[in-house]
Order: sequence, then structure tokens, then C-alpha cells
Amino acid sequence: MLFLSEVMLENFETESFSELENLITEKAKAGEIHFQMDVKPEYPDTPEDWQDRLEAAFN
Repeated sequence: MLFLSEVMLENFETESFSELENLITEKAKAGEIHFQMDVKPEYPDTPEDWQDRLEAAFN
């Protein structure tokens, strides 16, 4: 299971939501099959529909 908090901790140098979306897409392509959004990303550019966008990036 891929947890959003783990992705953010492992990639602490990530500075924007769009970078986070790319990381989530990479993790999905690498074979992760389950994704849990256990925290809200607090980047300045985090959109209100952040959950939908991360789910789309994972799928």
C-alpha cells in the first residue's frame, strides 16, 4: 500500500503539488496497486480538488 504521507516524507524536496502528482504517477507505473491519501498536501499550489487529482494521477 502506498501512503501519501510516505511519498511526501521520502521526497521532502518536493515543492509543488504538480511535482507530487508526477511522483504519484511514477509510483503507480512502478507497480503500486493501492493508494491511501492519509494527509493533505500543504503546498502553496494545492488545489481544492487535490484528492480527485491525485487519484487520477495514480490511475
